[in-house]
Amino acid sequence: MAEHDPPAAKVDVPRRASKRRKGRKGKSSRSANGAAVGKGASQATSVPVAGAVPRERNEKRGSGPDNGGRGASRRRSGEGRASQARDGSGDASPRELARGRASVRKASSEWSGGGGVSDRKVPGPKALASGNGREGASRQSFAAIDLGTNNCRLLIARPSGQHFTVIDAFSRVVRLGEGLAQSGRLSDAAMDRTLAALKICAEKLMRRNVHLARSVATEACRRAENGPEFIERVRQETGIALDIISAREEARLAVLGCHVLLEEGMGPAMIFDIGGGSTELVLIESTGTVPRILDWQSVPWGVVSLTESVGPEGACEAERLARYRHMHSLVSESFADFAQRISGARGSAGRNGPLRLLGTSGTVTTLASLHLELPQYDRRMVDGLIVPARSMRDISTRLSTMAIEDRRELNCIGKERADLVVAGCAILESILDLWPAERLGVADRGIREGILRSLISSQTTRPSAGAPTHTERDAMTRAGAGR
Repeated sequence: MAEHDPPAAKVDVPRRASKRRKGRKGKSSRSANGAAVGKGASQATSVPVAGAVPRERNEKRGSGPDNGGRGASRRRSGEGRASQARDGSGDASPRELARGRASVRKASSEWSGGGGVSDRKVPGPKALASGNGREGASRQSFAAIDLGTNNCRLLIARPSGQHFTVIDAFSRVVRLGEGLAQSGRLSDAAMDRTLAALKICAEKLMRRNVHLARSVATEACRRAENGPEFIERVRQETGIALDIISAREEARLAVLGCHVLLEEGMGPAMIFDIGGGSTELVLIESTGTVPRILDWQSVPWGVVSLTESVGPEGACEAERLARYRHMHSLVSESFADFAQRISGARGSAGRNGPLRLLGTSGTVTTLASLHLELPQYDRRMVDGLIVPARSMRDISTRLSTMAIEDRRELNCIGKERADLVVAGCAILESILDLWPAERLGVADRGIREGILRSLISSQTTRPSAGAPTHTERDAMTRAGAGR
């Protein structure tokens, strides 16, 4: 994978006018190395543009940004993994098992701290400069924005020991890639929806006095003819400098963000990320720290691109099943070369024990919620869950022939995902064919967490609290995880 991170962009967002406290002399100070102010940037606002904008989801600690077993998964020390004891019991229903695990399932250490979001501000430049690099970084806020084909996500966090604590988060379904498969361009409506979400992100970055941020855009902006034009519009209207990253970098960040939830074991394992416009598969080998990447593949099939490419849903069950099988065939064909390359690794992994598989995406978290029969999505119950692959296949088969009106009524799917979840199921089943593991690990974390780990690691390892450079070597690179 990439040996260096692309530039970690200082956020160029407008600042609120400083207010003097009563009795305080002089001007109020700004946060150390805080977001640079763009003189020409327009004022960020949380008011959405006119038109139908999908429902927004504000994420608090312990709640999921998006959207199941043989026993309970194991909690990993220091990584906050939600766990289940593999006792082999099959008598209790998934919902009963979930209730029984409630006392031991807590938010991961990165998301810990109980209800509510901290309002404590980052100290000013003098306070930060007075300490060493590690102490200064621990007081600073870092941010990651992941603009995908379907979602716009933000995470703001502060270092907490070897991990981080989330202090603010945001997620909204914007469907930036809507219509891209047909036109090759981002539509005006999709760009307006996305800008409305990014203005909210800019407001949060300003309010949280973010020290350093990295904002990335993925497949929709990579493929669109007007992707660079949209990136420039975002910069001018919000001050956020989006970096269109490669599929290779996208895969690397996803691994960095979620690999801690992979089941322990020897030999190669597979991590995948089903996005809106593409799917990344990464063959890794576990090490003492971050995994070493052996091979990877990105295909242009995500839940949005695949849904739009195969046309409308059928009017009857037989037509819907035929459409699903066509989806499955398209994805499997795109995996063919990768499947051949990793056949030897798959065989060696099987000799060392059960195949290990970990997925991060709205598809796998949604299906895991259905497996647990949750009344509503609960990140604490899903992140780190280990689900029988057979259960995920059964749920996929059931959804593939169900009418969209019925899917909308299912808990944890709703209107936003009802039309896209079938494509996600087809992609997931193709992955299970490629890497036939008996169990699937579920991660409600990925690119944003990978970005945050990279940024925080680069700062906490500095000898002093000076301003960051624009190119950071992250933890995965230091462990020699290049392909």
